[in-house]
Amino acid sequence: MPITVTAPEGVLTSAGEREILPRLSAALIKASGATGNAFFRSIVGGTVHLLPPHHIYAGGANRPVVMVELKLPNIGLGSTEARNAFITAAADIVAELCVPGHRPENTWINIVNAPDGGWGIGSQQYTGDQLIAAATAAAH
Repeated sequence: MPITVTAPEGVLTSAGEREILPRLSAALIKASGATGNAFFRSIVGGTVHLLPPHHIYAGGANRPVVMVELKLPNIGLGSTEARNAFITAAADIVAELCVPGHRPENTWINIVNAPDGGWGIGSQQYTGDQLIAAATAAAH
């Protein structure tokens, strides 16, 4: 379940650049109720993209927006409450890992769902039922 962080250079602290993905991954796992599940942990990853500040825009203007995009199967974070738990945790994590003065309205979190069977690793396509079965097997 890829997490993509896009931020202007200099907005995340140097520690933030290193810590943001592990912390967002842990937040996703917790919000999903999968803490301690080895299979679930193994399918969460991501990238951090640091761009020159003049390459980031919001509202048609150059702005220091940090964007967190989570892509997951349509069974992931299946309730409004679970999505809110991730969004709240992600916003808090970004706030902690940015330089002083980063404003909350310059943190955007987006959750994108793949349709059933539209998610996979390598050549292994996973339906929602297959993912649930794999995660359930790893929990035992």
